Amino acid sequence: MGLPAGRLAALKAPVVSFGVFDGVHIGHQAVLAEVVAWARSLGGAAVAMTFDPHPQAVLRGAPVPTIASVDRRLELLEAAGADAAIVLPFTLDLARLSPDEFLDRFLVRELHAAGLILGFDQRFGHLAAGNFEAARSWGKRTGVEVRRGPEVVRGGVRVSSSAARMAIAGGRLDDAEAMLGRPAELRGTVVRGEGRGRQLGFPTANLRLDHGLVPPRGVYAGRSVLDGRTCPAVLNIGVRPTFSGGREEVVEVHLPGWSGDLYGRTLLVHLRARLRDEGKFESVDDLKRQIALDIEGAMADFRKPADAGR
Repeated sequence: MGLPAGRLAALKAPVVSFGVFDGVHIGHQAVLAEVVAWARSLGGAAVAMTFDPHPQAVLRGAPVPTIASVDRRLELLEAAGADAAIVLPFTLDLARLSPDEFLDRFLVRELHAAGLILGFDQRFGHLAAGNFEAARSWGKRTGVEVRRGPEVVRGGVRVSSSAARMAIAGGRLDDAEAMLGRPAELRGTVVRGEGRGRQLGFPTANLRLDHGLVPPRGVYAGRSVLDGRTCPAVLNIGVRPTFSGGREEVVEVHLPGWSGDLYGRTLLVHLRARLRDEGKFESVDDLKRQIALDIEGAMADFRKPADAGR
């Protein structure tokens, strides 16, 4: 159990923050901004250390629906200013490390950290026994300065990955965006479906998501970037009840005005607004008329500025 060798050994005066960083929300971004500023003042490197799989998935033995895949998380950590983002495999052996054992092993022996910034109420180590006070005491013993990141509140709620996940799962896209600092998103690989959208005259890209969390079933307006161009998107999340449906939930994306082969490509779609619930229609023609209205709604949203209130 250890960090990847190589270029990490060459990191100069690393200032570190660690955690799951699911969604890299504005609370994470605030901590990372302080990590970057501190590292720059030392002429050192800003380092984010994250875990995969999600610790709760290992400890509870059940999947945790995450806001973003680990690959997307790394992209977001880099965008937030991290010079290096490290993925530490989370195992039961790692979970058994006491707070001091964890910090000694990874921050002292592996990274030779110059500084550590913890989240405002962050807990870590075996049985979540570690906190800021414990880390500061450890820092006095080892000579590593430990600081506490800021508390970030939106709408009277402390920003956290759990709160952001609840907002997305509950379909509260505005709340999720306020906490993430960007719209909630769906990301996955385009795979072959049954071709029903094309038969209806509205070809869709079927997504195999690389993360577990999705908003409630329904139709959404969104935006995607393809080949450097921002495109409107209409998303359906559900079981396609007009065609008898099934138990398996699918995510289908229609990109008005787009033509081309998307199979095998990774598609990222930002969710802008919920248009309606998924519904069963009496006829295919009724469904086609509704899809046309959905596209009108998505195009109307697309014509708004990206940061316009909804």
